[in-house]
Amino acid sequence: MSRPLDRILALEAVRVTEAAAIRAYELIGRGDERAADQAAVEGMRWAFNALPIDGTVVIGEGERDEAPMLFIGEKVGAGGIPVDIALDPLEGTTLTAKGLPNAIAVMAMAEAGTLLNAPDTYMDKIAIGPGFPEGTIDLDADPAENIISLARAKGVRPHEIQALVLDRTRHEKIIASIRSTGAAVQLITDGDVAGVIATTDSAHTGIDIYIGQGGAPEGVLAAAALRCVGGQLQTRLVFRNDDERLRAAKWGITDLNRKYMLEDLARGDVVFSATGVTDGSMLDGVRLENGFVTTHSVVMRSATRTVRWVKMRHPKRDVG
Repeated sequence: MSRPLDRILALEAVRVTEAAAIRAYELIGRGDERAADQAAVEGMRWAFNALPIDGTVVIGEGERDEAPMLFIGEKVGAGGIPVDIALDPLEGTTLTAKGLPNAIAVMAMAEAGTLLNAPDTYMDKIAIGPGFPEGTIDLDADPAENIISLARAKGVRPHEIQALVLDRTRHEKIIASIRSTGAAVQLITDGDVAGVIATTDSAHTGIDIYIGQGGAPEGVLAAAALRCVGGQLQTRLVFRNDDERLRAAKWGITDLNRKYMLEDLARGDVVFSATGVTDGSMLDGVRLENGFVTTHSVVMRSATRTVRWVKMRHPKRDVG
């Protein structure tokens, strides 16, 4: 029988992403993606050591032979509640290295056995925020059809919808289809977890729908966030070669054409936390002033549908 997460973990979780963001802060604009990512990993690992959890990383920095820390299968925490962990210590390594907006540190915790062990492949995704009838979007429909359906559900005309899409050559047909309805497209260079999360607060971000192909591990993280607020997400794994198909088989995935719905990726009690590294549409970046570090985070919990915005000021000496 699953054991619901302790409510206190919703507040403790933010310490993990704060630590990663603070460590990455010093590498903003330095042009070194690897160093920025490693700093965030070390900060997150340090913070996990204080949490009362028996955590298993199911979405991490890679397999053990690819990552020295926070690898898939690694155990984290000081002991306690058994949980699955999905994480990206620095979503937006390029953004951080170049000093660009929307880099974040992200982590989700869920009851043990409730997060999909997604292989490191691509994944087709479509997502909207809460408040719409089930079936408003369909991964198998043309992007234009999804825009029209969403506009109808929202009670607006298609040209009032704004879609977020990764700026990739592979998305040219998707972008053209969206624009054929009169809807606007906002292109981003990186960060599709942040992109999906943006749909959860469209009144603030202006983003109504996310469409496109990104990483499968990021899809699980995005699903964790949407589970907390009641949005909709549909995905399908994309395999480019036999090696990726073998990797999927290793994680027990046998139906390579399966359409994954939101709760196929993340179910049970989920806690999600994200902290801004650089300024973004939802979160402010890290600030350092007069010996204090200020962070801006969002923490969500699926069991209560609560969303907390946390602005924390830390003495620099106390943040690892």
